[in-house]
Formats: sequence, structure tokens, C-alpha cells
Amino acid sequence: MNQLEIQDVFQSEGQPTAEQFQTWVDAALADYRQDAELVIRIVDEQESAELNQQYRHKQGPTNILSFPIELPDGVELDLLGDLVVCAPVLEQEALQQHKALIDHWAHIIVHGVLHLLGYDHIEDSDAEQMEAQEIAILNKLNIKNPYTEVTEV
Repeated sequence: MNQLEIQDVFQSEGQPTAEQFQTWVDAALADYRQDAELVIRIVDEQESAELNQQYRHKQGPTNILSFPIELPDGVELDLLGDLVVCAPVLEQEALQQHKALIDHWAHIIVHGVLHLLGYDHIEDSDAEQMEAQEIAILNKLNIKNPYTEVTEV
């Protein structure tokens, strides 16, 4: 069973429940690990921007930051890492992209968990592989492809 700690530093309407977070994390880890521990920290734009600057040397807040745990050789723990999610950025993105907010939360959490597992999207081929994984996991959750363009009606 995957252990999940949620640090709800920032609260807004439309945030997922602990059960929803658990479902998404379990789905993302289903083919990889069964006994992982991770933290999801929900923050405001200020904390996100500070962490983004400190760890990625990029200005401004971002939707999610992933901090995989790096254990010394020989240390065997189930710790996977931490995800820091900026709720206001997520809400703004969902609105701009015409996506259901809860679906966007699910996508970003799955995306973050895959980063914790070592996936990245720096190179195009890696991005394609990561996106394919995200799409497959979200499909199992009955959430449509987040990379499909949504046009206004």
C-alpha cells in the first residue's frame, strides 16, 4: 500500500480530496511500485516561485515541482519523494486550457509521480514516452488525453 502525506498549506475550492490523491498516486505507481511513500504539498504562488528559483533557477511559480528522494547506496527505504503543487497555477491552467479542474489535478499528480520515478521530458523522445505513460494511466482513470487540443465552442 502506498503511503501518502498531504500538506495542505494553501486551500482553495476545487482541491481534490485525500482519497482522490491516493487513487491517482496508486494508479501512477501500479506498474512500478506497491509500497512507496511520498508527500504532496499544496502551496501558493509565492512558495512555488521561491522553490522554483531555488531548485530550478527559474522565475515565477510553476504547476508542480518534483523532488525525488536520493538515498545513499545500501539504504533501502520506500521513500519516493515529494511533490509540490501550486493550486492557483493549476486552476489558472485548467481555465485557460478549457479542462475540468479535477482532471487537470489528476494529470499533474500523475505527471509528478512519473518524475519521481525518473521520467523526464527534456528530450523529445523522453517526452513522448512520458506523455504516453500519462495518457495510459489517465485512461485507466477514465480521464481523456490531456494533450488533446480543446477548442472553444
